[in-house]
Amino acid sequence: MSQIHFVGAGQMAEAIIRAAQKRGAVSASQITLADIDDGRIATLRDRYQLTSALNDSEALAAADYIVIGVRPQDDIDGVARHICQYASPQATVISIIAGVTLERLGAQFGTTRPIVRTIPNTLTDTGFGYSGVVFNAHVKPEPLMPFLESFGKVMLLEERLIDIFTGFAVAGVNYVYYFIESLTDAGVLSGLSRPQASKVVWENLIGGVEMLKTSGLHPRQLMDINNSPAGVGINGLYELNNSDFAAGLQRSVMTAVRRTTELSGSKPA
Repeated sequence: MSQIHFVGAGQMAEAIIRAAQKRGAVSASQITLADIDDGRIATLRDRYQLTSALNDSEALAAADYIVIGVRPQDDIDGVARHICQYASPQATVISIIAGVTLERLGAQFGTTRPIVRTIPNTLTDTGFGYSGVVFNAHVKPEPLMPFLESFGKVMLLEERLIDIFTGFAVAGVNYVYYFIESLTDAGVLSGLSRPQASKVVWENLIGGVEMLKTSGLHPRQLMDINNSPAGVGINGLYELNNSDFAAGLQRSVMTAVRRTTELSGSKPA
């Protein structure tokens, strides 16, 4: 098992630690933390029973993997200099910083260092959802994959797609939550209690996804099976089509993708 050092102990770093521990990819003794907020480190050490007594420089020297979870606007150059001062040249840097490219990370951490760029999904606790992952040429994926897969499924990408992935896949759960809220409200508006409507929506959502997976059919084919001529369902879909729902959803995704590329300074693929 490898030593993993987290530089930045924010919410996403905590979510990764929680999921990786839960799935047995890493133990409490293998995790070390660094953060500008000593209170935050103390909180996480207590919450996840982290037992390492190494100080920051010792933890960096011992680390096989270094997860960089600082903000894009932070002093990333200073963080890189500090890490390079103590860490082994063979230690793999795993960046979860949005908008910072492999090229920039290579310039900061060394062009021969193994570097991973990943955008984790916020569904870390569930084991569902994809993290977008890009490796540079020096990464050995096999020993690293159990850790990456402990906080979600892994989708290996060309780096030119990482911003699109962020705006579509990582932000995408927002649309699912919004849809669930709206459909549940419709059930309440129609006369069901909120607990009743919530249960119906959740089961329809889970069951619909399972039907798509097991049948291999296109969503439109399943809708055709579910709707009789002039029936209840097709009348409901007709009204939904008139609401511009599909185009509105697609515009929302494209706006999120554009915003991601603006923040990263890149251009859409």
